[in-house]
Amino acid sequence: MRGVDQRCVPGSQVDPRVAELRSAVARLRRQLAAHRVEFRDRGVAEEALAMLAGLAAADHPDIPVLRRSLLLVAGAIGSVSALGEGLRQLREAVDLFGTSPRA
Repeated sequence: MRGVDQRCVPGSQVDPRVAELRSAVARLRRQLAAHRVEFRDRGVAEEALAMLAGLAAADHPDIPVLRRSLLLVAGAIGSVSALGEGLRQLREAVDLFGTSPRA
């Protein structure tokens, strides 16, 4: 996992954290599409992943919305073990933007 302080690679315009987020979202979306077993919150997971894809398309995603969307995805697919690795990778990509403040 890369450090939070790492920013753009010289000669590149894309923040490596954003690139990692885009990759993790795309990977989990593909895994979810390939998972043929229906489950109750699949629609919620698909909508939250679409939201994350939109956030990842921005150069500077809204971090609180990013975290809320991650929670929706985790709640929707957290019990689907076949998607566990993709969910872990997504969480790690979101964590690259820093930890959320504790209330």
